[in-house]
Amino acid sequence: MNILIVNDDGIRFDGIIRLAKMALEFGKVYVVAPAGQCSAMSQKVTVSGDMVLKKETFPIEGVEEAYSLTGSPADCVKVAMNSLFPGEIDIVFSGINEGFNAGFDTIYSGTIGAAMEAVVHGVPAIAYSLQSHCSYDVPEAYFSEVTRMVLKKDLEPGSIWNINFPGGLPEEIRGILFHRVPAHIEHYFDHYDQEETEEEGVWKITPRFLHPTEAESGTDLDALYRGYISIGKLKNMTFDCEKKAEAEADPALMDL
Repeated sequence: MNILIVNDDGIRFDGIIRLAKMALEFGKVYVVAPAGQCSAMSQKVTVSGDMVLKKETFPIEGVEEAYSLTGSPADCVKVAMNSLFPGEIDIVFSGINEGFNAGFDTIYSGTIGAAMEAVVHGVPAIAYSLQSHCSYDVPEAYFSEVTRMVLKKDLEPGSIWNINFPGGLPEEIRGILFHRVPAHIEHYFDHYDQEETEEEGVWKITPRFLHPTEAESGTDLDALYRGYISIGKLKNMTFDCEKKAEAEADPALMDL
């Protein structure tokens, strides 16, 4: 199996290095990642100007090839699929992200955006994220198990697996919960401080993050807040649009 590794924190970030190392258990590993920090870019792509693609010496023995790109996470997937390895990639692993990608925060995530770009190209994807400012003990202890679990399960076209690890020690993990749906809240709850400047009619706006500690039962954030690994599916909305168009063309399908 040929695995493309991507992230949104940049090619030199510890999370992608650890992910590439662990992914070697599952196949040949190729890395294409942003040259710098690209968090919260969602599925942004570059539509004007040039990007610089650079072959990198990756610090993990066994990685087939590694490249940095001065573009977004989705750009990395597009360049890999269309130019570097056309028709060769079997699956995309995105991460390991610094911070949960759960709840409403999934719509902003560059980690999720890269995985969604993969399914646009007909390639399945798994996004991995870890609680902020935590050691990699939990993902390293559970990576093989959870990855094997999801690879054995069906994944409908247009969907990705979204795996989130809580922090702490492996022995503190209460279990693995499947079928978690996104909570209807943001973990990184934005509160904006507004401060007047010396220029009339101009203010400085500073975001603050107010992390909640509770979420609806059955959701990804509820699982994480209670010390479980959360696994769920996210679907690219364009595939839902295709189903709606099909249903409108055939009224008999409207109740599906």
